[in-house]
Amino acid sequence: MSEDLTARIIEIIAKTAHKPVESITANSTFEEIGVDSLDGIQVLFALEQEFDISISDEAAKEIRGIPDVVAGVQQLIEAKSA
Repeated sequence: MSEDLTARIIEIIAKTAHKPVESITANSTFEEIGVDSLDGIQVLFALEQEFDISISDEAAKEIRGIPDVVAGVQQLIEAKSA
């Protein structure tokens, strides 16, 4: 897992969900940082725009926190460049 990618994702989530960056760690869950379902949808849209990827509805339902987001985004970026 790339630390740069993780940091970038945390910044996007913090900005989109209006949370302090320092309140989010690489292991945070959405519940811990107070990201509700509406915030979660906005975060996914922001990630799709930032990384030029498309997150499926099925994958979105499985996302529970930062580790899930980073793994999913990394996988989609790698698939896109393959």
